[in-house]
Amino acid sequence: MLQALPTFDDVLAAAARLKGIAHKTPVLQSTTLNEQLHAQVFIKCENFQRMGAFKFRGGFNALAKLNAAQRQAGVVAYSSGNHAQAVALSARILNIPATLFMPHDASPAKLAATQGYGAKVIGYDRYSEDASAKAMQLAQEKGLTFIPPFDHADVLAGQGTAALELFDEVGDLDALFVCLGGGGLLSGSALAARARSPLCKIYGVEPEAGNDTQQSFRKGERVKIPTPVTIADGAQTPMVGAITFEIIKALVDDIHTVTDAQLIEAMRFYAERMKMVVEPTGCLSLAAAIQAASSLKGQRVGVIISGGNVDLARFAQLLTSSL
Repeated sequence: MLQALPTFDDVLAAAARLKGIAHKTPVLQSTTLNEQLHAQVFIKCENFQRMGAFKFRGGFNALAKLNAAQRQAGVVAYSSGNHAQAVALSARILNIPATLFMPHDASPAKLAATQGYGAKVIGYDRYSEDASAKAMQLAQEKGLTFIPPFDHADVLAGQGTAALELFDEVGDLDALFVCLGGGGLLSGSALAARARSPLCKIYGVEPEAGNDTQQSFRKGERVKIPTPVTIADGAQTPMVGAITFEIIKALVDDIHTVTDAQLIEAMRFYAERMKMVVEPTGCLSLAAAIQAASSLKGQRVGVIISGGNVDLARFAQLLTSSL
């Protein structure tokens, strides 16, 4: 049964919970990018968020709402990395035991950080095992609270605070590009955008190889695909969330896709021109904005970087590769 859909009021409530806990991340501009796109581009840098990604916002908001009994029993989640780190760090701050299912091929940096925050990690094969089912089974057996990575009202309300901060800082925008995996950041951002800048066009961006949400958006119902093979490991979701999709259907204007080669170009731009480490998934939004440049001339454009958690060896390898 579908939970009640969150509203903008839930995003505001999440912002109040996160005040003084989450970082208010910077909004940066690049003269080179503005000239290249003939637009004003405002980049919301969630790669500078606690644990290196926007996921901290939703993870902390969800855990902060648990009652005393739920906190004592503990939580369980699954993730390729960023949600795992978010839940682990939030659990440490709130003194809640946490167990995380992470794929065997997860980024070593993300795995080390999750364990460093004190969480118990259980490995699984992302291509052959259903991590969600495993997490829910453990929750049932041990009386834990399951905190899904995106399909959860409190999680997506927390994620929406990133866009809320962006609009509160820069005002109205003509277009907003948001990285898209399961839809938590996009749906939360859409709630904030429709309240703060009603005429803003909202675009989700996913890897070309993993266009489950684009297919779902076109069809009007959720479409499941095989786990996609892409360097955007945070967007290797086979199907958009049920709750997130309802909001996306209602509020989002379109879903764009970009190739892995375009992601590498965006990574290079951030590294060379803005001196930032951004993980491949975090580059989805910029890659799409560059791709859509001809339609953005003269506009005020928002781009949300989702995160910067990537192993440096992998980062260097990607920057010097030519897909």
